This record gives sequence, structure tokens and C-alpha cells, in this order.
Amino acid sequence: MIDLYYWTTPNGHKITMALEELGLDYNLYPIDISKGEQFSPEFSELSPNQRIPAIIDNAPFNTFKPISIFESGAILQYLAEKSGKLIGESLTDKYKVLQWLAWQVAGLGPMAGQNHHFIHYASEQVPYAINRYQNETNRLYSVMDKQLAQTEYLAGNFYSIADIACYPWIRIHAFQSIDIEKFSNLKRWLNNIKTRPSTIKAFEVASRINTQPTVNEKASHLLFNQSHVK
Repeated sequence: MIDLYYWTTPNGHKITMALEELGLDYNLYPIDISKGEQFSPEFSELSPNQRIPAIIDNAPFNTFKPISIFESGAILQYLAEKSGKLIGESLTDKYKVLQWLAWQVAGLGPMAGQNHHFIHYASEQVPYAINRYQNETNRLYSVMDKQLAQTEYLAGNFYSIADIACYPWIRIHAFQSIDIEKFSNLKRWLNNIKTRPSTIKAFEVASRINTQPTVNEKASHLLFNQSHVK
């Protein structure tokens, strides 16, 4: 059984999507980041970066001792390797998956996150920052669209953790002020993943946990004004 420490953000959705797709049993422990629950000593021990998600696998595949993992990319890779699924069937496939996973973690997530921040949450409008991050998000969408003109999914013609990592960020394209109609291949990919039973189930789980915006005036101080680890 896997314990998932989670909130209803794109990085949280990645893990419920993967667990549902893999059919792995899990216990879900909500960490309400709008209330600062990510700073508790118990959660900080699991996730030194004080960010969701984190997992504890109580029955890991290579040891009898429970293992804890933080950071969504590392968790996705662990779950894929534990199950032998969503990571391709050959070494070549595996590294096609992992390079796109790294691309999401290092590029799409941070750039889209800054896009969100400066468009929606910054205390003052900074046109340079808005243009910078919106343009870069748009460029990253075009990278995906070009790749998906050649393959059904990001790493080839098989669904993988790379697709799972990217989907929660692309599904909120309107929030990023990105016109998905400009990216026909990406739109097709988005719609294909949206209708997967595991995706539907993962977002049903999210709807039972939280239906309110994570960021409000009170939460913004917790989320955007940290200068050190508590």
C-alpha cells in the first residue's frame, strides 16, 4: 500500500493519475497548502522542500523497509519502475520517456508556474514578466505540438509517465492565456488523455478533496513569500 501526501495542484494530479493508471492501491492524505500544512514537522520530514506531493511505499519492490520519496518526477519514475509500466519496454524507450519527464520538471512546470503567478497572483502587474513567461509557455507548447505531430504520445506510440507529468499543466491552458486551438496535435493529445478512465478517476478524487481555489489572499502570503525553510 502506498501513502500519498497530496493536494489538488498539477503536481499532485500527476501522482493520482499514475496510481489510477497503474491500478496501485493507495491511501490519500490531503495536505492543504493554502493552510500551511506543508510546513508541519511530520510532512517536512517526508518532503524537505516542503512541497507536495510525497509518498511512502510500505511495500517497496526492492526492500522490506518502507521508502519515502518526494518530488513528483522522482515519484513518477519510481512508480513506473516498481510496476514495469508507463516507461516503455526497452532501454531506448525508457530514456525517451525520462528525457520528456525531465523536460516537464525543468521547463514546462516552472515556466507555466511563473506564468500563473505573474498573470494571476502578483501584487502588481509586471508587463515584462507577463510577456516573458507567457511567451516561454507558448514556446514550450509548440515544442510538444511538434513532437506530437510525429508520435501519438510524447515518447512514442505508448502512454507514459511523461504524458502524465505534462497533462495537468496543459489542461489549464486557458489559465495560462494560451490558445490551444493553435496547437492541433497537442489538442488531440489532450483530449485523448482527458477521456482515459484513469484520468477521469484521478480528477474525481480531486473533486472530493477540494473544489475551492488553492490561492486566495490569505494563502498567497504562505505560498509566495517564503525566504527560508521553516
